[in-house]
Amino acid sequence: MNTVTPQELLAAGVHLGHKKSKVHPRAKRFIYTFEGGVSIIDLFKTAETLKIAQEYANELGKQGKTILVVASKKNARETAKKLAEEYGIPYMTNKWVAGLLTNFAELRKNADAVLDLQNNKNSEEWKELVKHEQVRIEKKINRLGAIYHGVLEMKALPDALFVVDIRKEANSVNEARQLGIPTIAIVDTNGDPTTVEYPIPGNDDSISSVECLIKAVLEAYNNGKTAGTEKETQKVAKEKTTVTKATKKAAVKKVTTKAKAPAKAKKPAKTS
Repeated sequence: MNTVTPQELLAAGVHLGHKKSKVHPRAKRFIYTFEGGVSIIDLFKTAETLKIAQEYANELGKQGKTILVVASKKNARETAKKLAEEYGIPYMTNKWVAGLLTNFAELRKNADAVLDLQNNKNSEEWKELVKHEQVRIEKKINRLGAIYHGVLEMKALPDALFVVDIRKEANSVNEARQLGIPTIAIVDTNGDPTTVEYPIPGNDDSISSVECLIKAVLEAYNNGKTAGTEKETQKVAKEKTTVTKATKKAAVKKVTTKAKAPAKAKKPAKTS
């Protein structure tokens, strides 16, 4: 797992917070100083909290658990989408769908509808539809697909959330809290860090800052996921080897026992 240094965070512009008038009282503990009326985030605290968040994400990956990335902010959505798709992580980079977590059954219903419609396009029934009906269904697929694209394969509630900007994504954070789902979040100085379990104080308005933090967390998760998969593969291989050895041993024992068994005595011939 790659640890991000305060110097690297500084180069990415993670230290730049909001104006003093917009600082949330509970975010003051992460502020080093103010310059020109702008809050400067303590990057040693950012590095420390980021490492804790990375370790948690890494452990989630090792255990094969799911993390949902929520990043609809314009400066974050492309990076979040790119890395999430690369690592096979579900994501929401469009406007949060109300009830996505608290009414998960409805999400699955809509997501399954999209999958069914997409699969039907390859069927004979699709070819038999008139043109205007195909166009209508295509529009429905595109509309629902745009909303649910990143969560189509998420079959169960996520085990954790990773949120960029807790103020903008307040609805997702609130739903996660209702269900007891832990949240990792990039929290700028205008946000309340106590609303999430793993706050990472940092600039959520700069592209370079957001990219740096998203990459650090998702790479940690993916590294854990890879390590967990390799461990499981080795475990299965070991179990197969053990079973094979036990089977061979039993077979050898059976053959040996048969070879050592005394021949049955012949019955004496009857005399008249």
